[in-house]
Amino acid sequence: MVLQRDKPVTVWGWADEDKPVRVSFAGQMLTVEPGKFGAWSVTLEPLQASVAGRDLVVVSGTDSMTVRDVVVGDVWHASGQSNMDMKVGAVATSLPETLQHILEAINPGIRFRRISESESATPQPDLSVVAGWMVSSPNTVTGFSAAAYYFARRLNAVVGVPIGIIDSSRGGTPIEPFIPRVAFQAHPTLQRELQLGDEGDLLGIWKLPGGVRARDSNWLPGRLFHSRLAPIDRFAVRGAIWYQGESNCGDGEDPRDYQYKMKALISGWRSAMGNADLSFYFVQLPGSGAREGWPYLREQQRLCADVSHAGMVVTIDLLNNDIHPPNKIDVGERLAAWALAKDYGRDVPFSGPLFERVEFSNDRAVVHFRYADNGLMVAVKSGTSQPKRTSETTLSHFELADKSGQWFPAQAEISGRTLVVRSNNVVHPAAVRYGYEVDPQHCHLYNTEGLPASPFCSDDALLTYKPELPVE
Repeated sequence: MVLQRDKPVTVWGWADEDKPVRVSFAGQMLTVEPGKFGAWSVTLEPLQASVAGRDLVVVSGTDSMTVRDVVVGDVWHASGQSNMDMKVGAVATSLPETLQHILEAINPGIRFRRISESESATPQPDLSVVAGWMVSSPNTVTGFSAAAYYFARRLNAVVGVPIGIIDSSRGGTPIEPFIPRVAFQAHPTLQRELQLGDEGDLLGIWKLPGGVRARDSNWLPGRLFHSRLAPIDRFAVRGAIWYQGESNCGDGEDPRDYQYKMKALISGWRSAMGNADLSFYFVQLPGSGAREGWPYLREQQRLCADVSHAGMVVTIDLLNNDIHPPNKIDVGERLAAWALAKDYGRDVPFSGPLFERVEFSNDRAVVHFRYADNGLMVAVKSGTSQPKRTSETTLSHFELADKSGQWFPAQAEISGRTLVVRSNNVVHPAAVRYGYEVDPQHCHLYNTEGLPASPFCSDDALLTYKPELPVE
């Protein structure tokens, strides 16, 4: 397994009440008397990173347990739904380069722990399924989350410490079951979802504006947090990566208020794990496999990009017609870029242009961006290769809204670090948006570091989305 470096590390368990417990690891030895029902815990002093596998030994009376080959590095949670769950082996069926990556995957510095517990109505004290950590090798890596593996591979290569991934993702699930119950008090929609969930009213949750299409109990508030994360919320980690949203904006699903759900997820995890600054990096949905509500949800995700110690990976340029696009190489490495820049102090580009503000002057809109200090460019990305700059300076997928709120196609041209957007149909523009389509093909706006711009809307009040209500 991997223990988190540079932080106090809690080790806990259960024993006979009348038998002291002794924990030994890396020269530290701690003894504790079990409490009620035999529960005990000790806290190891912060550990330095180490690639050397050592034994963690627990002794109580005549009973003992040894966890072998324990290394110390950085541990990250990886969660979400099927695009986080998508395995390296599945990616290899579409991306030939992944086959070579599998052959090269002999690396004791990358380790995975998969958690697949069933949902629970109450927080669980322990994981019911006995399972161990897996060390990266050609035989094991095919079963690892691909996005998380490429994230870990990049961090391990650059930082040089062991990287541990705890993967709690579950395909086909909305965000609600991963949010701790206490965090549902953060917004009226969340409060109502929690109330209806406790009443077992799945149809009521679906009909709620901003609600979710809860198909069964796996979709109810907190259910997967209870079973997959609550049992290990004491386990020290460096941060989390997240790839989810599809099941909050599919057919008949309502993406409204997703930004508040994301913020509740982040704050809820931070509170549960006792770390108000827990790093949290998430993936904005691509265009591939998209449904009607996806553009709205992408904008909701963008509105979470300013959360402290968080960051958003843009994937609108990773073209594919599958709801599970196979290019998880770029996804994992773009997630890693955020961590390298923000957690490890590396001087690497980590974000594409994010909308900052717009200035309207006569018939034009001048758009300003963050993360475009060195300028903007038109570029074309093919497969997993780096985007290639073109000589073009004009861009498509832009629209302007007039004073009535009606949207019209527009043309955009790069001017240094800004974009000038015009439309022959709009004399006095009131808002501008980019990439607000179900599957906008060939979004070619990048910063000069080669990272794509996020779709955006300058006035979200002009974005309306009302899914069809279910028939009782």
